Amino acid sequence: MRRKIVAGNWKMNKNVIDAQQLMIQLLSYKNNNVTNCEVWIAPPSLYLMMAKDIFEKDEIGVFAQDISEHESGAYTGEISADMIESIDVNGSLIGHSERRQYHGETDSHCNKKVKLALDKGLIPVYCNGETLEQRKAGQHLDIVKKQTETALFTLSAEEIKKVVIAYEPVWAIGTGETASPEQAQEIHAHIRNTIAAKYGQEVADEVSILYGGSVKPDNAKEIFSQPDIDGGLIGGAALKVEDFSKIIEAFN
Repeated sequence: MRRKIVAGNWKMNKNVIDAQQLMIQLLSYKNNNVTNCEVWIAPPSLYLMMAKDIFEKDEIGVFAQDISEHESGAYTGEISADMIESIDVNGSLIGHSERRQYHGETDSHCNKKVKLALDKGLIPVYCNGETLEQRKAGQHLDIVKKQTETALFTLSAEEIKKVVIAYEPVWAIGTGETASPEQAQEIHAHIRNTIAAKYGQEVADEVSILYGGSVKPDNAKEIFSQPDIDGGLIGGAALKVEDFSKIIEAFN
């Protein structure tokens, strides 16, 4: 069975006091409620060790928002997969649309990062998705197929089963726009079929694919009920326990 996951990407938000408070609230929620999915957070890297201390029994998975494509060296400001692994962080987001837009990250960069993460026993959460212009031009299926192939198809069948994919329509991130459940399902099925074409259906059926485009408490249940959608990568709604918990409960 594919793992069901609700992951919160905090992006560049929260000072240290507010971050600690939110983590404690999340821990209290998780300990007092039965959840039918895994709960992960990706706080700013400054707070990763604090998160591991608070979630000492792994009640909630802790993920970096990015890792370097380099193993080590003179790369000021970068954080390596080895550093992340050394503090028992579970994995890292890779290729988020904001990294692509503001930092020039490409699928080739992502391929290196995914392999480094896997080599260190980390879970790569590989993000892909099309822009509004690409969708309007009818290129969305081709774009997402190419992204998936370039970033992931150097992996073995066993390796790709350890990757979590997060499909994020760039036009629906932070805009209030959301792909319809049918639009999201179409792309999720397309990604799974792309993997199946190379690795076989049995392998493709083990890969969790999350939806990452403005999931909110009022649309989560309908989105998560689609057959190829295995959860969500949540942005703004992950910064409030009231909203994040309602999204988690969409799996109940």
